[in-house]
Amino acid sequence: MGVKSTFALKSLQWFIRGIQFCCCAVGLALYSYFLAVAARNDVTIPKWVRAIEGITGVGVLYTFLGLLLLCWLAGHPLTSFIAIVLDIAFVGAFIYVAQANRGGAGSCRGRVDTPLGSGDAAASASGLPSFRTLCQMETAVFSVSIVAILFFILSALMEAVLVRHRRKEARFGPSPANNYTSGYGSRKGGFFSRFRRNKEADAYNPNALPQHATPDQIRQSYNTEATAVGNEPAGYPKYGEAGHQYDGQTAYPENGVTHDTGRSTNGYRY
Repeated sequence: MGVKSTFALKSLQWFIRGIQFCCCAVGLALYSYFLAVAARNDVTIPKWVRAIEGITGVGVLYTFLGLLLLCWLAGHPLTSFIAIVLDIAFVGAFIYVAQANRGGAGSCRGRVDTPLGSGDAAASASGLPSFRTLCQMETAVFSVSIVAILFFILSALMEAVLVRHRRKEARFGPSPANNYTSGYGSRKGGFFSRFRRNKEADAYNPNALPQHATPDQIRQSYNTEATAVGNEPAGYPKYGEAGHQYDGQTAYPENGVTHDTGRSTNGYRY
């Protein structure tokens, strides 16, 4: 879940930056056209047209760098703080762009106001497109500026989410206990959850040592010195007796060693 959530957040922020880049690129392309036509026909260029050209140009550069650096610097406190400040600044800048192109919010009929002058929508100045065409271009810039405002707000919020997610990853690491990886971790349930956790811990402990056998779990045997002898009312003889798979003779005695009759341990060295 940790890797997947990080990838999902980065992908969402990459999508937002991509929309911002497209909006800035549309505004830059249209206002570059306005400036080129005005310069070719010796039309006076208003200062606000140059200002919008600069805003959209810086916006293209910023969003393009944001797309590139998102893969390596997403969630870093310093870079995210700078990004949030710039996103808020671009919100204000594109509010200005939308206000300057408010003439394109109409139907582009009758008398219209465009970056290259005002006049009847069907008329056109010498060497210039018709005022209706210029008004429709202004409408496009007005529309993308509204979209850019919304997405710059979203990107600022996403930067804060990425910082929080990165801090969570650094503090806890991948573990089901903090609902950060696959599986379900333990939830904090207050005072009574302590008893539940203790009960679960007592139920199974992989590090616990095996318990020693109790006397009632030991096999009753004879003819060996490693098991319990004499715990039953009629215990078996320790050294065996005839009739219990023992004939009273020593098997394979050592040469030159005497032993008592009936003891199977004589003749062996321990």
